[in-house]
Amino acid sequence: VQLQASGGGLVQAGGSLRLSCATSGLSFDDYAIGWFRQAPGKEREVVSCIMPSDGTTYYSDSVKGRFTVSSNNAKNTVYLQMNSLKPEDMAVYYCAATLYGLVTSTLGYDYWGQGTKVTVSS
Repeated sequence: VQLQASGGGLVQAGGSLRLSCATSGLSFDDYAIGWFRQAPGKEREVVSCIMPSDGTTYYSDSVKGRFTVSSNNAKNTVYLQMNSLKPEDMAVYYCAATLYGLVTSTLGYDYWGQGTKVTVSS
């Protein structure tokens, strides 16, 4: 199983980025995909999750209304559209896969990607 996160970069506050999580080696319809982030000195926290099989989603309060998670099931890929970025969104973003639905704890995830860095300048 592999998850490959990409799309991070440097953006000004108020700008947008789209992250991608390409998966392989898993049955995409059986897994939920979560996006997490970890800022320096902080714990890894959930940002959003999606169940590609039925499209159900979860967003943390800190990103609700600004971020949108989606999936392209034909490509086994999940996206995180991030709009109105704030300096506090700056972190390394990870995608992960779980068989247990829209899990918000890192402990519930079986597979992790390598992370992609998002830098937001103020």
